[in-house]
Amino acid sequence: MTKQEVMQKLQDVFRDVFDDDTIHIDENTTANDIEEWDSLEHITLIGAVEKTFKMRFKMKEVSSMKDVGEMVEIILERI
Repeated sequence: MTKQEVMQKLQDVFRDVFDDDTIHIDENTTANDIEEWDSLEHITLIGAVEKTFKMRFKMKEVSSMKDVGEMVEIILERI
């Protein structure tokens, strides 16, 4: 899977989790960029990403992720 394919799948996950078809993410997107992205939604998002990509994040990865780009890098390492 390419980085672009991962980003497209993540785009779909973000739109589904936040129930907003207008969300557009890029590698620099953070929780500050999406109003509904709080700590509770972060847990929901991580679960949805893990299910979509059939992988698991380590706890330290979840707590240290700063943006979508870091999430993509971790996903690419695991799939």
